[in-house]
Amino acid sequence: MASIRFCGECNNLLYPKEDKVHKVLLYSCRNCQYEEETINACVYRHDLIVTAKENAGVTQDLDTDPTLPRSNIECPKCGHTEAVFFGDQAKRTTTTMILFYNCTACHKTFTDPKLGKRA
Repeated sequence: MASIRFCGECNNLLYPKEDKVHKVLLYSCRNCQYEEETINACVYRHDLIVTAKENAGVTQDLDTDPTLPRSNIECPKCGHTEAVFFGDQAKRTTTTMILFYNCTACHKTFTDPKLGKRA
């Protein structure tokens, strides 16, 4: 894995540099003439696969928002039967949408427990 390297003489950042004659990768200082050959040829790594988690986000004052739809689902914490609901905000293309419910009485955020039991 790529790591940040520092000059052994002046402690400045070392930058990758190609030695075209010997066909090796070097780390070179831009302030002095210090160079060292690298053991690992990885200069940059960009991971494209990101694991997205279902997260409700900020849920403060959702029960007073008149634009959110209401549902008669029972809250698992207090038993109240009114909640506002909204979809998750993850930007994924291969998974289904998850609905989050926010109880209007105790403000607990939860998902529909019936959906977890489906096959």
